[in-house]
Amino acid sequence: MSTTGSSQRIERAEIEDTSLLAFYRDMTPPERRTFWACAAGWALDGMDFMIYPLVIGTIIALWKVDAASAGLAGTVTLLASAIGGWLGGYLSDHIGRVRTLQITIIWFSFFSLVCAVVQNFEQLLIARAVLGLGFGGEWAAGAVLMGEAIRPQYRGRAVGSVQSGWAVGWGIAVLSQAILFSALPAETAWRWMFVIGALPALLVFYIRRSVTEPEIAAAARAKQAASGDRPALWEIFSGPILKTTILASLAATGCQGGYYAITFWVPQFLTKERHLSIVGSTGYLSTLIVGSFIGYLVGAWLADRIGRRNLFLIFSIGAMAVVLLYTQLPLTNEILWVLGFPLGFFASGYFSGIGAFLTELYPTRLRGSGQGFCYNFGRGIGALFPFLVGALSATTTLANAIAIFAVVAYAVFFIAAFALPETRGRVLHADL
Repeated sequence: MSTTGSSQRIERAEIEDTSLLAFYRDMTPPERRTFWACAAGWALDGMDFMIYPLVIGTIIALWKVDAASAGLAGTVTLLASAIGGWLGGYLSDHIGRVRTLQITIIWFSFFSLVCAVVQNFEQLLIARAVLGLGFGGEWAAGAVLMGEAIRPQYRGRAVGSVQSGWAVGWGIAVLSQAILFSALPAETAWRWMFVIGALPALLVFYIRRSVTEPEIAAAARAKQAASGDRPALWEIFSGPILKTTILASLAATGCQGGYYAITFWVPQFLTKERHLSIVGSTGYLSTLIVGSFIGYLVGAWLADRIGRRNLFLIFSIGAMAVVLLYTQLPLTNEILWVLGFPLGFFASGYFSGIGAFLTELYPTRLRGSGQGFCYNFGRGIGALFPFLVGALSATTTLANAIAIFAVVAYAVFFIAAFALPETRGRVLHADL
């Protein structure tokens, strides 16, 4: 059995050109096709996930659901995605990154359509849970695919730029909400939002035609097949790699718990506590989304410029500070609109370093399993935060509930990131 962790041979590539777009100028055609496929997939993934928080107010009013139960649907989606991500990562180690990516996209697109035709909240809860399995698997396969397809000196910027697709998908969801809720009655518009969530299925046709399996992954699987030494599902919890799995899982829990505590409930915070209409809140959410998009791009640049760890430490502190300002001060709506930009910036930008960081922490034979488990363990525990925020809002303001859970999550993220090694520029090998 191959050894990992402390015995791993570490080789680093020199990062000479740290400009944001250097990676794209120097890409080969296969690298660019992989880049755009993963960017589009992640954008549509983000769109699909953010649809539910945007229609949650309508669901609450239509089916007389309390806030805790409404938050539970978001939690169940994320919990299921944690399982799907771990299994998707494991599957990508066995059948390939590209094939797993296609399967997971088809999966969550189909169940988004199912969400559009459910007849009660219980059915929606089940549909969102099953959808989550594909949602988690898509990130695991896509992140590993990008991490292995891009050269180490550009990996942070390339993977981070793909991450910015989430903000694009979020923007598409908000724009769709504004159009549909203006043109249709609310009890119909929310269903069409989920129909739009099935669009990712069209991406599979492009992936099948244009994206190839990374050579390093194909070579690793060929060696495993020849030797019969295939990684076990539980191997990431053995030997010296266990410490990495624990710390990376905590970091992923903190960064995602904070993000979900904010983004899941901000639309409801704006309409319930700031008394904005659904359409009226669009401008506020747009500022948040623009801040997120810029945060992703800046985070991608900083991931290669100052390193993954420093990016996480700086942005976790910034996120804690801004969320306290946004939720705890008696600000006018105009000032709140302006604060949406730094809130989106700091609450999103650190994600640009996560994919590359997890890719570099694990050897090739365990990369899908390790990366898929850690990120999606974090997603699973972070999944509790929408439910917990909703439950706590029954005894205090929604603003206070958001602030409490976001600050706790970002503190965990800071501590775990501080304990992990820097991986910037690490060269990946098929045999390690």
